[in-house]
Order: sequence, then structure tokens, then C-alpha cells
Amino acid sequence: MNLKYIEKLEYSTILDKLSEFCTTDYGKNLCRSLLPSSNKQEVSNLLEETSEAIRLLSEKELSFGNIKPIDYCLKILNSNGVLNLEMILQLTQVLKTSAFLKDSFYTDHDTSNFPICETYFSKLYYNPSMIKAVENAIVDENTISDTASSKLSSLRKEMKKLEDEIREKLNHFLHSPHSSKYIQESIITMRNNRYVIPIKEEYRGMVKGFLHDISTSGSTVFIEPMSVFELNNQLHVLQLEEVIEIEHILQELSLLFSPYIAQLEEDYITIGTIDFIFAKAKYALFLNAIKPRINDEKYISLVGARHPLIEKDSMVPLTIEIGKSFCSLIITGPNTGGKTVSLKTTGLLCLMACSGLLIPAKEESSIYVFDQYFADIGDEQSIAESLSTFSSHMSHIIHILEESTSESFVLLDELGSGTDPIEGSSLAISILETLYHRNTLCISTSHYVELKHYALVTDGFENASVRV
Repeated sequence: MNLKYIEKLEYSTILDKLSEFCTTDYGKNLCRSLLPSSNKQEVSNLLEETSEAIRLLSEKELSFGNIKPIDYCLKILNSNGVLNLEMILQLTQVLKTSAFLKDSFYTDHDTSNFPICETYFSKLYYNPSMIKAVENAIVDENTISDTASSKLSSLRKEMKKLEDEIREKLNHFLHSPHSSKYIQESIITMRNNRYVIPIKEEYRGMVKGFLHDISTSGSTVFIEPMSVFELNNQLHVLQLEEVIEIEHILQELSLLFSPYIAQLEEDYITIGTIDFIFAKAKYALFLNAIKPRINDEKYISLVGARHPLIEKDSMVPLTIEIGKSFCSLIITGPNTGGKTVSLKTTGLLCLMACSGLLIPAKEESSIYVFDQYFADIGDEQSIAESLSTFSSHMSHIIHILEESTSESFVLLDELGSGTDPIEGSSLAISILETLYHRNTLCISTSHYVELKHYALVTDGFENASVRV
């Protein structure tokens, strides 16, 4: 699929819109990398996949959680490394989301009605015991729970007891009539991870202890009184033991995840894929879109079609047909009359359908699955290559004539413009005839009256107009 040509139809803008309905990074990436298929069976499956998701959405409220990329977490596990708190929570969120999605899908409805979706939901893995172990051990991405281990619980109780004793001694010092005149402010604070009190600079020699800091103004010094020195030492030892125990807990939790690296990776991919499938469904509901019929007769029939990027109230619905009794459609009319929008709408809806996206049109609409899409739309004058507007168009059209087949769909805007009208119309007729004899479906716009007259008297050609 030549991206240059489908981009002229604003296909990437559709993918950007689609990605807005995704929650996960993986799902958004699937949206932005989505390409139309040239295989009829695959297109039918993709459209049915989206239709299933729409029906499921009417029965279930699905949530994809705050799933973040886990590549780095899995890389650490693969190298027998230790995960930090945030990483453990990221992996746990994947398991919890898997559990929620699987439970939602398999509860209170007949899953046989959703055979395509079930192939994804059935892949999801979760482990209740691992989830419970993490929830018992971790409060948030910055805090290990006291219940993570009996040793940690014991250490923290001892630390709390020491801290209370230190505070009691320092509060006694702060409120003692003998020492109150030395105090800058009656608070207990921390410096260098040790409890200290603020002393007026002029009285620093009157308080026995260790000076840890001086205020910016120099009027206050922060002293650790000798009465709490040993207690602070004991607290510091306990804090070091706490760090070692936390590292041990993280190591144990990391070992819990290590045997399930493959399952976690598949979960992440599967959750993202389900998110992507349901983004297609949500976008279809947003557009009030339908699943078009896929035909084998190589024709396009769009009834009440709307351009998905134009506000519904700002556009007259389009009805267009090509391929049944003619394979070349020429749209003529005045500038700003809607010729180019009609061209783009037709091409874009075909691209969307072949990508598994439902289209904003009426139920009786039908499309064909083409091998390639070619479009020459807009002025692409190249200064770097010194190409005029006409030469630029001709360069594209030559490539289109060389690459297109009887199974391709060609869209040409203002064919033959940019040169002498007589020469331009003759050239346009010659190009269209070449595509016609190849049996290639082609829609072209033109302001040349000669093309309109040619279509009136030539088999396989038809005129169309835009009603405003």
C-alpha cells in the first residue's frame, strides 16, 4: 500500500482521531499504524470484529486502567534484576486489568455471540495470589506497607518507639524554663536525617550537642542535643536495617513475577489490542457509522455518505455509485462546489472499511476490496525539483498509470488542469481511456466541458454533479 497516495485522502488524520478513543499506549500505536487490507476475507473479519465490539459495548462497561509500557520492567526481570515499587505496580496493574477484562467478558452474557472478541479475551492471564501479595506489601509507588514482612513491621515499631522517646526529650528541652530563652522557635525538625532543634545563634555555645546546619540568615543554628545523640544513633541503625529489609522485599516480589514474563508480555499486548478494537467501536458510535457490505462485483455504492472529518451539520450527504454499468465517473461543476470533497469522501470511506472501520453512511452501502488506492489531489508544485503544478500532476499520473491494475481504485482531482484547456481536456480523455481499457475504476473531477460531453457519448463513462 503506497502511503503517499492514501495520505492525500487524509487517512492519517482518521487514525489520529481513532487513537483518541484509546487508553493504552499500545492501542494508540496500533491505531496510528493501521493500514487497509487488500484481502476480502481479512476485511470482512476486521469489520465483524468492530461490529462485535459495538454489540459488546452495549452490554458491558470496559475499563483498561492506567496501563504503562512494561518493556523495561520485563527487561530487568529477564536479567534477574530487582524491580522498584513503581515497576511492580505497573506489572500488577497489567494483571489487575486482565482480571477485570476477563471477568467482564465471561460474566452475565453468552460469549458465543462474540467469537472474534473471545479469541482475545481468552488469552488474558491473571494471578490472584500475586495481586494479593503486592497489595499486602505496597501502599503506593513510594511506600512499602508495614505488613510486607514481620521483620519490617517489627523494625518500624521499634523506630516509632525511638522517635517518640526522642521527641519527648526534645519537647522537654524546648519547654524547659532553663533553656527556653535559647530557642529560636519551639519546633522539632530534621537535619542530615537526625532530629534537631533551632537555637538562636548567640546561644549556640550554651547548648551541648552537635551543630548540623545554619540558617541562610545566620541567625539560627540547628543543634542535636547530647541527650538524644545515642537515641538518634540507634534510630539511624534501624533505618539502615529498614532499607535492607525493603530491598529484600522488593527482591522477593520481583522473584514472584519472574516466572511469568511471557504471560505479562502477552497480557500487555492483548490488553492494548482489545483497547484498539474497542476504540474502533467507539469511533463508529461517535460517527453513527455502519458496516458496509463487501461485494465481489467490483463496484462502490455509497448512500447518504458523510466525510468523517467534516461536521455532520456542515455537509450534504453524498450518494455515489460506480462499477456496475460504468467504471469511469467524471464529476464536473464550479469551484468550491464540493467536487473534491466528494472524491475524498469516496476514497476515504473505502480505505476505512478495508481497515476494519465502520463508515458514516446508510446501511445499503457497499464497497469492493481493491489491491491499491491511487490519488492525485491538490497542488504539489515542487520548488526543489523545479516542477510546475502541471508537471507535478503529470509525474504522479504517469506513476499511477504504471502501477495501477484492474483491481485498483484511482481518484484524480482536476484532471488535465494547469495547462492549455484544449490540450488539458484531450490529455485528460486519453488518461481516462487508458484506465477504462484496463477496467480500472476511476473517479475524476474536472471543470472541462469537453470531458462532460465525452462522458455523455462514451460507453463505460458517466457524468455526476454535486448538488449544493
